[in-house]
Amino acid sequence: MNKNIKELAMHDKDTGSSEIQIALLTEKIETLSKHIKQFKKDKHSSVGLLRAVNRRKKLLDYLKRNKIDSYKNVLSKLNLRK
Repeated sequence: MNKNIKELAMHDKDTGSSEIQIALLTEKIETLSKHIKQFKKDKHSSVGLLRAVNRRKKLLDYLKRNKIDSYKNVLSKLNLRK
């Protein structure tokens, strides 16, 4: 996943742009999804997963409204469908 983060970064020390945040949240969502499949009764992690998904959705909506080229780039690099 670090490869995707480096490709989406605007400069070397970019850690806070919307694109990077979406990439990090995508990595977190994948990890939590695997965890929840193994431990179905872990409700705290399910809440964390929902929060991460909602936050990523808001960031994607922001990109779609303000930077459509960046939005399309993020979707293609991270294999997200929208």
